[in-house]
Amino acid sequence: MSQTSELDQDYPLSEVPPGQRKGIVSTSIVLFGFTFFTATMFAGGKIGLAFDFKTMILAAVAGNFLLGLYAAVLGYIACRSGLNSVLMGRFCFGETGSKLSDFLLGFTQVGWYAWGTATIAIVLVRMLGLSPAWTTPLMVVFGFGFSLTAFVGYKGLDLLSRIAVPAMLVLLLWSLTIATRDAGGLTGLLAIQPKDSMSWHMALTLVFGTFVSGATQATNWTRFARDSKTAVWSSLIGFFIGNGLMIVVGAYGAMVYQQPDVVEVMVLQGLSVAATVMLFLNIWTTQDNTIYNFAAAGCNLVRQDRRGLITLVGAGIGTVLAIGGMSDMLIPFLILLGSIIPPIGGVIMADYFYGRSGRYPQLEGTRLPRFNWVGLSAYAIGAACAYASPWVAPLVGIGVAALSYVVLFEVQRVRLGRESLSGVDA
Repeated sequence: MSQTSELDQDYPLSEVPPGQRKGIVSTSIVLFGFTFFTATMFAGGKIGLAFDFKTMILAAVAGNFLLGLYAAVLGYIACRSGLNSVLMGRFCFGETGSKLSDFLLGFTQVGWYAWGTATIAIVLVRMLGLSPAWTTPLMVVFGFGFSLTAFVGYKGLDLLSRIAVPAMLVLLLWSLTIATRDAGGLTGLLAIQPKDSMSWHMALTLVFGTFVSGATQATNWTRFARDSKTAVWSSLIGFFIGNGLMIVVGAYGAMVYQQPDVVEVMVLQGLSVAATVMLFLNIWTTQDNTIYNFAAAGCNLVRQDRRGLITLVGAGIGTVLAIGGMSDMLIPFLILLGSIIPPIGGVIMADYFYGRSGRYPQLEGTRLPRFNWVGLSAYAIGAACAYASPWVAPLVGIGVAALSYVVLFEVQRVRLGRESLSGVDA
């Protein structure tokens, strides 16, 4: 067997067969590692500065429950079909039209990869007191180094997560314990008054939007789930609990120390070494998942089963973007993601449950149209409404895209029915 086939047993262009499915521990821990992300804690820090303790907890629970539910529905579809989001895109966007979703999903993931690569290099230079000249070389080292476990595939992601996730949980709980003590216990936490202001819908947008692109592509792992129950529960565990913990940890530190940066919080707590370890593990467990997502989208885009090579190409692009200053673009990037990614999930769900009555045909051997204009039009409407919405943009994008798909699907059904009748009459 060739090296390529050894590396590409993650089925980037086909359904995952029953014999390769994983249990809930494996699936959940990979998703946990994926959602343990520094940017999410940073978003939590912004919320912690703007709300009191009770409101912060309510915002975290509400936002992450919606995020977990979204990931769980897509996870259910992925498990039942064995397909990931980019392969589902062939059905709802068309054989050629799906390249749009391939590009968008790949772009978002390589953007996250660039941000993570830049962030860890910059923070380490600052924390270790190194010369700024070290920043670019470290970006190159981390840019390619983080991709190694993704290059191996699902097994590499699983192994790293089994080591890193428990370690990060211990460090974060340790930090929360110290913060609670420094705040004066629960009484002290409840007495803290916010210094900034933020609307409720903006808080939900931050919580939901920070990782909605990840939830859309979590199908890369939930399609490996042994059964639909495993897919749904692992999605809820990873996104409601895992992402929720990241939001709460970031908000907690911001409330107590008035500092939204969790690494700086841990330094203030006297945990400098732990902060360095936590940052490294935190970013690595997300980086390898992120570049794995890029490779999945890239394989479908070029219709080539070359996951290993595309992983390295993505790492190279991410490294170049990191060197170019991606670390300064987090907030604009999050706003963009909240508009362009959620409608993809909305179209996928509407196409699967409404357009196809909950069942995809086998991908191989199925003739698909070059463009599915119902799906593409529904996506465009959903993305435009999300971008213009003053409310929670990701939720607007999902809902409008799904509803638009249903309406356009019915319009097409009526039109085709009339054309068929006209042909019979003729």
